[in-house]
Amino acid sequence: MHYRVTGEGSPIVLVHGLSGSGRWWRRNLKGLSQRHRVYSLDLSGYGTARRQRALSVRECAALIASWLDAEDLRDITLIGHSMGGHICIRVAARHPQRIANLVLVCASGLLKANAYRTALNLPRALITGRKRFVPRILTDALLAGPLNLWRNASDLLKDSVQDCLPLITSRTLVVWGERDALVPLPLGEMLARSITGAQLKVIPHAGHVVMVDAPEAFNAAVLEFVGGPQASG
Repeated sequence: MHYRVTGEGSPIVLVHGLSGSGRWWRRNLKGLSQRHRVYSLDLSGYGTARRQRALSVRECAALIASWLDAEDLRDITLIGHSMGGHICIRVAARHPQRIANLVLVCASGLLKANAYRTALNLPRALITGRKRFVPRILTDALLAGPLNLWRNASDLLKDSVQDCLPLITSRTLVVWGERDALVPLPLGEMLARSITGAQLKVIPHAGHVVMVDAPEAFNAAVLEFVGGPQASG
């Protein structure tokens, strides 16, 4: 497992999405690590782990769960973006005793489409997001390579998390960009309704990579949720 650690305090684990890397959280690390010890993962096949074989959603979830056991991390705030959110749903369903808070960011778990149609939405997703972040997206996609991207995209579109949602007992926050062109907002609303007690936070004018498009609003939403009066522990 490749990861970076920043800050001190209760643990936050960040899981990036398809074609991403731990660098996608760069605008969030300073704000989150002032109160927490933040673990930023690079999934197998991406970022610093790009020479490894890309794993399926379920394999990634099993690997992260094993890593949490090996590190004996407890009372975790688990945050996943897009495919990372999809993976985190399966981790939270598998390891509820370790996950205190779950934050799902434009998660792909309920997305039903074919890979070709989803690819057609990529240019629109780039246009609606922060333009200065486009080179980072393209660089990480090139490092991952087309084979890894295609395998993971095909896998996540076939893997529905509907069966996992009733098993989630962690406090859950669903964060969505109002202008998400890849995983539309109605799917976020459906996800929030499907998890007992989940809260939904829609960030205006943000696209699919909402933590990059609106980092201050994203950080504030996460910190308020994690440190709120109803926080466990």
